[in-house]
Amino acid sequence: MVVSMPNAETQLQPIRRPKTRRNKAAIGLAIALFALAFGWQEREPVLQRIGSWWVVSDELAPADAIVVLGGEVNVRPFAAAELYRGGYASKILVSNVKFGRGERLDFLPSHTQLNLNVLLKMNVPASAVGTFGDDLSNTHEEAEAIRAWALKSKAKRVIIPTDVFATRRTRWIFDRELSPIGVDVIVYPFPASNYKLADWWRHRQGLVDFKNEVLKYLYYRARY
Repeated sequence: MVVSMPNAETQLQPIRRPKTRRNKAAIGLAIALFALAFGWQEREPVLQRIGSWWVVSDELAPADAIVVLGGEVNVRPFAAAELYRGGYASKILVSNVKFGRGERLDFLPSHTQLNLNVLLKMNVPASAVGTFGDDLSNTHEEAEAIRAWALKSKAKRVIIPTDVFATRRTRWIFDRELSPIGVDVIVYPFPASNYKLADWWRHRQGLVDFKNEVLKYLYYRARY
């Protein structure tokens, strides 16, 4: 039996791939490159829309108290003082924040004391300022403490001023605690001290704040 062997020409003949597959790959690559280039050119309006969409802003109305959460001393007590002077509430409640090491050793003032000092410097009378909670370490604990205060005081509405990117998480966790007991929550966004919502992505702190708040929001939704 004679077995015929393929000649060299047959062995070296290249495999011909369908032209349609190559064409589709080229078209897909061209579309991807175009989308990338267009997206880079249009990134600023897109980022501006994303930032504006993320921020929660409720319509202001008279309330039983204005709530100053821990942290962001350069923003929150100033916003609270402005709202107080606007006549939106006759009471400001400041979070009793958990002490850090320096605060426990009296090296540094606590966030609670700093917030109180700012309010007094902003001409808010001491009789209009109080505190809530004890040893609070996060926004969830603050929401629980305000819930306890609202049940005791029979409050029906609170205003929470906070920095722009924290508004979505603040709205969600306070609604979760206060809506079941019939307390309305107004979240008031206050501009950051070192960047504006219109150009937040151009500032390192704006990028950091946005990233951190997205991660915190996702964590809160998963944890609570």
